Amino acid sequence: MDVDLRKVRYFVAVAEELNFGRAAERLHIAQPVLSRQIRALEDELKVQLFVRSKRSTELTAAGRQLLEDARPVLGSAEAMRRRVAQAARGPRTFTIGFMPGLTVTRLVRALSSEYPDLNVELLRTTWDDQVEVLHDGRADVSIVRLPIDQRGLTVRRLFDEPRVAMLPADHRLAGKPVIRIADLAEDHLLQDPDAVPEWRDVAVELREGRGRPTPHFRSVEEKLEHVAAGHGISVIPLSTANFYTRPDVVAVPVEDLGPNHVALAWPATRRTRTIFTFADLAENLAWT
Repeated sequence: MDVDLRKVRYFVAVAEELNFGRAAERLHIAQPVLSRQIRALEDELKVQLFVRSKRSTELTAAGRQLLEDARPVLGSAEAMRRRVAQAARGPRTFTIGFMPGLTVTRLVRALSSEYPDLNVELLRTTWDDQVEVLHDGRADVSIVRLPIDQRGLTVRRLFDEPRVAMLPADHRLAGKPVIRIADLAEDHLLQDPDAVPEWRDVAVELREGRGRPTPHFRSVEEKLEHVAAGHGISVIPLSTANFYTRPDVVAVPVEDLGPNHVALAWPATRRTRTIFTFADLAENLAWT
């Protein structure tokens, strides 16, 4: 059975919004058209994808499974479109994704030396899209900060670096030469506690069941603005802290905080000589 990717894209919009009206606006189509397309997809798959009532729209078990499978399929289709368009345009382009705080200049120069005719481009990523840019074809490789979802990827560890606590300049621990994670047990963490399990295990606000919602930040700069304003603390890699220095935020070493792992990732289905050459260069580079 051939599945229409357009219908799958419509399904993902509804599944993410859990509201047909908002999904229709997002897709720029009429709501009745969207409803017909979803019914047609259900007929093709011979399953019910949504349970709808006057008050809510919920995914069925089949719908949840389709959503899990649909995202990588749509990403692969978009990646194929990008690569085909790029091949038609020429010359060859190789795009490197990289996370904040990581400097890739020497690596780019080394790759350009190996392939003088290669057009090397750079793409700054975030925690939200450092893997997504690989699946949808925006980047050929990405220098990522672990942990990531490694499904469908080849991943090579490059190096580890310390993490530090970012505190407002007037914080009680600002200026200390080194602290322990338990010293931050009463502070509010401005990121997912699972990203800093050392803090999660000692946090007072979690033990007492009063953990505040985790805010969503689109950039390091936005996160540090909230730290400076006294809304909480954050834990980030040392290189990122050194790159984003500012007078109202202080980086403090934490002696019992585990390091950040930096790795190179690329789609497992791609096995080009350029990617393998780049991987070898990245592994042999003196990053620190």
